Amino acid sequence: QVQLVESGGGLVQAGGSLRLSCAASGRILSINIMGWYRQAPGKQRELVAATTRGGSTNYADSVKGRFTISRDNAKNTVSLQMNILKPEDTAVYYCNAALFGDTYYYWGQGTQVTVSS
Repeated sequence: QVQLVESGGGLVQAGGSLRLSCAASGRILSINIMGWYRQAPGKQRELVAATTRGGSTNYADSVKGRFTISRDNAKNTVSLQMNILKPEDTAVYYCNAALFGDTYYYWGQGTQVTVSS
């Protein structure tokens, strides 16, 4: 199993920046994909960004050019640098992870990001 703990959420004004971090423990050597999803009130959870152990990345169109995902395999962490934040980025952000050869995703508890206009 994998345990994920997020940190770094908070309240920020539009145009500001926040950095989210997620620390993994457990079967860390077997983790392939790590990423961030978000869920706003009344909406479905959606992918924000993801990265593989090999360094490939994938971003939602709505965050391209503003958010950057980074991963430290030695420290078993994944981070999300969020710049030029918009009110529509307000959501609970969840870290997730999947093991090599497995379609099951592990989830963190979520961290609230609120962007005021």
